[in-house]
Amino acid sequence: MDYKGYCVKCKEKNVKMEDPKLVNMKGKGTVKRYAVSGTCPKCGTKMFRIVGAADAEAFKKAN
Repeated sequence: MDYKGYCVKCKEKNVKMEDPKLVNMKGKGTVKRYAVSGTCPKCGTKMFRIVGAADAEAFKKAN
């Protein structure tokens, strides 16, 4: 699955992440939040995108 995000350093929208990885974050109380972390192909800066539970499950199944 291709994940796109915003690169803060390049200031470009919809940049495809390289090496996306699913990350668990703390949420309120006992709720878990999910995010996808990767790198920008142009400058190598770390990118981060918060995703919902459904996208997280799809990411787990795809990888």
